Amino acid sequence: MSELPVADKFAAFEELIPPLTDLNTPYREALSRGELILQQCQTCTSHQYPFESFCYECGSTELENKISLGQGFVYSFVKVHQPYHSAFKPFIPYTVATIQLDDGPRLLSAMLELTTEVKIDDRVKPRIERITASESMLMYELERS
Repeated sequence: MSELPVADKFAAFEELIPPLTDLNTPYREALSRGELILQQCQTCTSHQYPFESFCYECGSTELENKISLGQGFVYSFVKVHQPYHSAFKPFIPYTVATIQLDDGPRLLSAMLELTTEVKIDDRVKPRIERITASESMLMYELERS
């Protein structure tokens, strides 16, 4: 995928970026390319997130990184009305959702700048925004928007 431009309105999220580790570096590099990757177990074929050194399902250490379309549905959500970090203040109110990926795992994600209300089972797609020259963040948006 092409390199994403830096979005000034997301620059304040830079201080929330966790340190790089051996486990999260491939994921973060993929986001910077505009791609979402998950780990896939080569023994039981399950996908997982967050990244780990072993399979959550079978314990195998034979894991590979696979590109994911990142599509799924809203499993659960909450609408946030308070800025728990200053980076989120311009987006109040915003939604934090548990996303059930079609690939299998669930992940927690912000849903910013929504124009319609979120409902359980709404279909969602990933939205990757660059926040620095080398870092991007994963959010989700409704497929229907």
